[in-house]
Amino acid sequence: MPEMLNIASTTDREVRYDALLPQAAALVAEGPDMVGAMANLAAAIHDTFAFLWVGFYRVVGNELHLGPFQGPIACTRIAYGKGVCGSAWKEGRTLVVPDVDAFPGHIACSSEARSEIVVPVRDRSGNLVAVLDVDSTEKGGLDERDARGLERVAQLLDRWA
Repeated sequence: MPEMLNIASTTDREVRYDALLPQAAALVAEGPDMVGAMANLAAAIHDTFAFLWVGFYRVVGNELHLGPFQGPIACTRIAYGKGVCGSAWKEGRTLVVPDVDAFPGHIACSSEARSEIVVPVRDRSGNLVAVLDVDSTEKGGLDERDARGLERVAQLLDRWA
């Protein structure tokens, strides 16, 4: 398992995601379970991009339950269809929110969050089992480049589900 993350020395996000992906795959390959893999992926994404918050919410019954994360304390449960995370779960697709104040029903776990992206995590059968949630302190701080990169990272988790 890699002991250190090699972060590309560029501000180009696509280059950083390209550099992160093989390292993330190596982290996931070594992990004994999905929770450990989520923990390492959250840390790797957080360290690579210095986002405010990076973490996972796992589907448990009719709620999302807080999983491994990096950043300030967070909401522990989110109902189906509520907030950005619950909406991404309900719609089954990635949601990019450039301004969280403009998102109806946004759940503010941190007052510092200005933009958010939530990516579904699916098992091998295509069932949604978790979401990857990322918050930025900047309005418009997350965009389609992040959606594509984070979707690639989230796909690494399908081996356990």
